[in-house]
Amino acid sequence: MSLALGGLLLRLRRWGEHGLVTAYYRDVVRPRILQTAPENDTDDARCEIHALTCGSDWLNLIWGLKSFYRASRRRYALCIHEDGTVPDEGLLQLRHHFPAARLIPRSQADARAEVELRTFPRSLAFRRSNPLALKVFDFLLYLETERMLLFDSDLLFFHEPKDLLRCVEDPSYIHNTVNRDVASAYTIEPSVAKKTFGIELVECFNSGLGLIHRASLRLDWIDEFLGLPGVLDGHFWRIEQTLYALCSSRHGVELLPDEYAVYFDRGIGERPVRHYVGAIRHLMYREGIARLAHDGLLSF
Repeated sequence: MSLALGGLLLRLRRWGEHGLVTAYYRDVVRPRILQTAPENDTDDARCEIHALTCGSDWLNLIWGLKSFYRASRRRYALCIHEDGTVPDEGLLQLRHHFPAARLIPRSQADARAEVELRTFPRSLAFRRSNPLALKVFDFLLYLETERMLLFDSDLLFFHEPKDLLRCVEDPSYIHNTVNRDVASAYTIEPSVAKKTFGIELVECFNSGLGLIHRASLRLDWIDEFLGLPGVLDGHFWRIEQTLYALCSSRHGVELLPDEYAVYFDRGIGERPVRHYVGAIRHLMYREGIARLAHDGLLSF
């Protein structure tokens, strides 16, 4: 077998890895979201959505945001951060579909962060070395409201997320609140946080979706946490989640109800939202996008 033929077969195998139905919704149905109308008037300053996206996820983010705006019937302000890998087509589409949003290019954010973080050496070094650090520092640096809605690129909304919206819009609600992970995925042990800072580290914190108060994200706290032994070890994506969990646990945090939790089984049921993390990303297409297309999202 020639190398060219072998490469072709490998690409075909990967293309159809999760079946033809998945490939159809991923490659045929998913781009149809670009034919829908733009989301105008996203200027509700009670809360600001912040999302970090990349070259492989920007199209998924459009689905996620449009499904949120439709399901919630809210028009929260929006700030999209790109990690430097989003192609020109993706940037053009994001600007077209969310004309009132702020779209922050990586180059612009880099220049600002170098100045803003100059007195926080651990933070600056971490941001330079880990692309997901943008989700911590850039979200804070560009936040223009007191309440932020964390929003990953792999979320889809199917019904009004009433519990989440209630927390966002209740002025007396002072905690952070996020969806529950399948397990605690941190780079430090809770005993370290307890011994060093007296912090009871919340279990199963997932930084994909949730309400974060500006007051809980302090650069002096974050720089302090980055000095913990082993905090930069382990999976690179766990570090920002650990920092959010530490800040939230010191500030005050609660987990959203079980119907918001991350899970690996098939099926949506009556859940308002599902976070399609990497292990189940294929279900985002054959299950989530299929459901939203059937429910008429592509007609808006």
